[in-house]
Amino acid sequence: MASDEITGGGEEVRLTNLDQPLFDGADATKRDLVDYLDAVSEQLLGELRDRPLSVIRALRGRKPFMQKNVPRYTPPWIKTVTLWAERSKRDVSYALCNDRATLLWFANQRAVEYHAALMRADLPDHPQTHLVLDVDPPEGASFGVVVRTAALVRQALADAGLAGALKTSGAKGVHVFVPIAQPAAVEEIAAATRALAARAERLDPALATTTYVLADRGGKVFVDATRAGGATVVAAYSPRIRPGTPVSFPLPWDELENVVPADFTIRTVPALIGARNPWADELPAPQPLPAELIEEGRAIPVARVAAMHEGKRRARARREQSDAGS
Repeated sequence: MASDEITGGGEEVRLTNLDQPLFDGADATKRDLVDYLDAVSEQLLGELRDRPLSVIRALRGRKPFMQKNVPRYTPPWIKTVTLWAERSKRDVSYALCNDRATLLWFANQRAVEYHAALMRADLPDHPQTHLVLDVDPPEGASFGVVVRTAALVRQALADAGLAGALKTSGAKGVHVFVPIAQPAAVEEIAAATRALAARAERLDPALATTTYVLADRGGKVFVDATRAGGATVVAAYSPRIRPGTPVSFPLPWDELENVVPADFTIRTVPALIGARNPWADELPAPQPLPAELIEEGRAIPVARVAAMHEGKRRARARREQSDAGS
């Protein structure tokens, strides 16, 4: 159990209000969060180290919010990296959660979720190191459809000569990670991701879809191919702000059909892993991307861009219809 003051790496972190509820429905206190993150710090830090970090904080009396820029009161000993954010057109100062003291400082700030960038800040040109496919079920669907769709993704990978590792997202779906051999351009990884998602969809179009607009998915499971470039993904072992405080947890492929995401929480995970690191054990070695997969993906429109153009087209059609009826 965490004391009110923790020393790590020569830095002291004073912990406050540990007995307060974490968030509505958490079935946990802030102390439970701190104790959990301390218990899995070695495994979680392995996923966060030298990767620009975004966190989701759950402050009392406020809706949870994502924090990218470090706040002004961040201790000077916490490492940061400043990167240009193309979407918001500004520099963002991200934390690098490289040690136990930094992790527990974030815990004391009620940072519950830890979303790591796919790129490495400590390497030249900040390479993206993994290809990621996010399997996201429709509202109210059983986890069984996630299991079946994940099998399609695994088959698409195998057909391309690739292998990936699997973890629950900590919410409704799963993430599939494929370590990529370097050098690999972000554009190439993004194209390959789109191609793999499209191949998975073609294996069972009644079950899976790559349609970006939620209203157009027809109740199918979304195979999300948009995690590329500056994207983040919730880290393995990170808690989530969901009822019961579940955790994003790694699994062997053959165990997926025997579990549900709610099996893995901040209360159950420390005992399940002990001193092991099942995520590191499951990840295959970095693999080169097949050239034909990249070329196939280059012919597939970027989902967000295609959705934006489609939205504009539909808005224009509605205006024209309205003008015609007036």
